[in-house]
Amino acid sequence: MKWRDLKYLIAYIAPISAWIGFRWGGCWSPGSMYIAFGLIPVFELFLPADAGNIPEPEETSHLKRRFFDVLLWLNVPILYTLLFMYLERITAGGLTTGEQVGMLFNMGLIIGVSGINVGHELGHRASLFDRFLAWVLLLPAFYLHFYIEHNRGHHRWVATDRDPASARRGEWIYTFWLRSMVGSWRSAWRLESLRLQHLNKPAFHPTNQMILIHLVQVAYVGIIYLLWGGTGVLFATGSALVGVLLLESINYIEHYGLRRQQKELGHYEKVQPWHSWNSDHELGRIFLYELTRHSDHHYRASRKYQVLRHFSGSPQLPLGYPGSILLALVPPLWMSRIDPILPSTPPSS
Repeated sequence: MKWRDLKYLIAYIAPISAWIGFRWGGCWSPGSMYIAFGLIPVFELFLPADAGNIPEPEETSHLKRRFFDVLLWLNVPILYTLLFMYLERITAGGLTTGEQVGMLFNMGLIIGVSGINVGHELGHRASLFDRFLAWVLLLPAFYLHFYIEHNRGHHRWVATDRDPASARRGEWIYTFWLRSMVGSWRSAWRLESLRLQHLNKPAFHPTNQMILIHLVQVAYVGIIYLLWGGTGVLFATGSALVGVLLLESINYIEHYGLRRQQKELGHYEKVQPWHSWNSDHELGRIFLYELTRHSDHHYRASRKYQVLRHFSGSPQLPLGYPGSILLALVPPLWMSRIDPILPSTPPSS
């Protein structure tokens, strides 16, 4: 193992700061929010982006190193330990409204980063163990249908109007949130219905994964209610919503305004690196396990995070992911910065 591989240990600063927030309370309650939307955007304004790629001869050895997988797997006990700590603090009483709100956003960010983001990476793996962990990590967000829609819907229809998770040029992030959340849920039902139809089974069949998903999520809510009551359910739901909105905000900046060319008979050109926004800002890459190298992820969805590449032909975000999300929350500023650099004519495929 090389020293440069250890950089991904920095990603654990987010859950450590979340733990501090839950443990100390007071002004520390937002915890990980300070890191994600305070320190990282500021540092990335001054730190140079790194467009370097792993040398091809080293890719094979990089893929075989269990270290990179263990880093992801550890997010399972981390996520659920922090969730337990969060619900214990919230339901114990004695917190101010400010502390409660701060902890809710703190937990929501961890659900988005350590939960949904890592679940997304593992959900693309061939291993049944990894895909099971993907479900476990997506559960606290009440977003298990993401596993279905993202892999079988989003990756097929990305950068087209058929994909609810691809933001259109001029679309505000707030309207996109609603369109993407509702559209993704409906798409997951449709994908499962089509799968069962091809097997000559009715849509409402016991093997419909969407039915299983909702049963699992209801059972999860039931466990929270038994352990922490209605208050626990309320705050678990609130932090889940924060995590989902973080995911949808990332979806927004990853494909905003980019479109694949439609060919004959309604078909679209093959997904290329220029159909996703890329970011080489180092801190965001580390904290999100290279999610910011999204161009290569969509070009080759099976590539593991540690070997994702920079493509010179992909559009580059002027800011890292956290800074871009903050900018997107002020739509006129976002559009004034991004619309002028939207590719007018995509490269030839």
